[in-house]
Amino acid sequence: MHQYFLQHPCLLPASIKEVHFFDGGLDPNWDKYAEGETLYRSYFPLRSRVNRKNALCFEASPDYIFNPVAAERMAQIIPNAKIVVLLRDPVERAISHYFHERRRGRETECIEIAFARENERLAVPMEQRAYKDTVFINQSYKLRGRYAEQLELLYRHFPVENVLVIESEAFFEEPMTSLEQVLAFVGMESFPVTIDVKPTGKGANRTEVPNSIRDHLSDYFSEPNEALADLLGRRFRWM
Repeated sequence: MHQYFLQHPCLLPASIKEVHFFDGGLDPNWDKYAEGETLYRSYFPLRSRVNRKNALCFEASPDYIFNPVAAERMAQIIPNAKIVVLLRDPVERAISHYFHERRRGRETECIEIAFARENERLAVPMEQRAYKDTVFINQSYKLRGRYAEQLELLYRHFPVENVLVIESEAFFEEPMTSLEQVLAFVGMESFPVTIDVKPTGKGANRTEVPNSIRDHLSDYFSEPNEALADLLGRRFRWM
């Protein structure tokens, strides 16, 4: 979605794709949020240099929905923000996340052990509320798929009408339909020209996983998925 929005003349991106300000950033030695609002705004173009009155700025930091303190921080600095949440099948998301960490060299365990040990690994950073801990960020394969809990926290700080939830699979199949939905949501006109909607960002190291892993994840996410359906009043195809 970020790549597609770059092709709209009135949607202005931050200077980097994932600012990671409200979650404090991915560098364990640098708390971006502690630097203050000035740092956040420095990632965006100056209003005086934008020659389109209806232009909007955007960024794409996936940890904002997962980090327990990000929503409150966002509400304090940009209370009128429009937030777009893309939700992928949590089973596929967890598996993809695992292979991403393997590709980056941050995961050495096999997938069965990595999933089995997740609660054990996350226990200390969660108890200490150490949400910038690399284990909490990188090895939260299943926890990140408990979407209802994350949306409920977001709704405590933003009105429901400021949050648009889209099924990722629908977006991948018909990107222009979802893009037009987002543009209407933020009050922006349609794309003035035909855009390139070729998929980007696919991992290359993924292999088939045992059916037992998928069965385990399906069982694990059964209750969280029902909670999500109740919260949103609709069901996604993977529920």
